[in-house]
Amino acid sequence: MQMMVQRFMAPQYTRHAGLPSTGCGWHPAAMNRDEVNTLCAALPGAELTAPFGPGHDIWKVGGKIFAATGSEARGVSVKCADVETAEMLRTLGGCEKAPYFHRSWVLVPFDSAKATEIEHRVRDSYRIIRAALPKKLQATLAS
Repeated sequence: MQMMVQRFMAPQYTRHAGLPSTGCGWHPAAMNRDEVNTLCAALPGAELTAPFGPGHDIWKVGGKIFAATGSEARGVSVKCADVETAEMLRTLGGCEKAPYFHRSWVLVPFDSAKATEIEHRVRDSYRIIRAALPKKLQATLAS
């Protein structure tokens, strides 16, 4: 028992260590702003813009935002399929309401979300935004 407690209290583990992932729980091996930018840049038709000034990385596809990192770089804001999904992610742990965005958006913190979770949320947000674009515009984007 003592050994198990020490394992979960070790610095490389945080709040939800040893528990199944809930979508945005705290885990080691988080991504950073540069890694998120690299991921977004690799998505077909994605473009980096700065409509809110320097220090804000705003990623768009077809002119619509799918990921945003603010000047504080606490995490990446992404769109969820609906408000209920966003509320579930906030309730189950780790994710926060994305500042300045609709309730269907969440902020996935860099310091607490596993890299695979961040990647999943960014790709899912991209998929949601791209699917909502007019079919003609979708057809012009690379696959």
